[in-house]
Amino acid sequence: MTSRRRAATAAVALSCGAALLAGAASTDAVATADDPDGEGDLAGKSAQQIADTALHELLAAHSLRLRTRTTADPTQLDLTLDRAGNCAGTVSKGALGRVEIIKRGTQVWLKPDAAFWKSQLPGSEGTTAANKYKDTYLHGTTKGDAVLQSLADACDLKAFQKSATGHDKSSSATPSPSRTPSPSATATLTKGRPTTLEGTPVLPVVKKKADGAVQTLYVAINGKHYPLKLTAEIDHETGTILLSNYDTPVSAKTPAPGDTVDISSVKELEEGQGEPNA
Repeated sequence: MTSRRRAATAAVALSCGAALLAGAASTDAVATADDPDGEGDLAGKSAQQIADTALHELLAAHSLRLRTRTTADPTQLDLTLDRAGNCAGTVSKGALGRVEIIKRGTQVWLKPDAAFWKSQLPGSEGTTAANKYKDTYLHGTTKGDAVLQSLADACDLKAFQKSATGHDKSSSATPSPSRTPSPSATATLTKGRPTTLEGTPVLPVVKKKADGAVQTLYVAINGKHYPLKLTAEIDHETGTILLSNYDTPVSAKTPAPGDTVDISSVKELEEGQGEPNA
């Protein structure tokens, strides 16, 4: 595999994994819209109890949609993923381009846009790749490509659950609130005022740490008390994780064979441009 082919495909796969896992640890400022409907059956519960309940629901989820953004990096994720390691969605790197990702089992499809190709491959190579692979998916397997293997954790809900809560992802049992790790082991949690998030009533639970970091968990007031938003602000940098579509299956639709090429063709393209093997 050539060094540039590694760079191009690694930027797709590794940015997905890094943004996903780092997002849970460094996740934006608090929403402000007031919701006059009150706290529902969360009224009377402590901030700690609410946080434990919400994280229990997160750990029990079999699939969900995850969206991330941070001021520290232009990368944004919009992925639906499940505990079996399947996922579908996009990774956007701002002006550097956007990649559509589909993963089913060990099979992976990537569709970079023109901006991505031009940002990853120099000069005419980027333009050539953008034209050659327009509306085409690159296909490979996690078994046959070490770079694509890195998508295994990025597309695995269990990996996100572990990173977001510290829970051992190897456990197959349904978690209970008593076993759910507290998000406030080193700080006191406080309840914020009820608000709305994308039309859904939520109750913020705010954690202020000694280092100046402010972390907020937004918990659904009605129905199951899912965490719908996790935010953090520190050193003038902010980030956000939005969680939704709990237990909605990842789409099983995959690209038609006529719309795909083997990911090894990127190497062949570079060799045709005179790129020496690494």
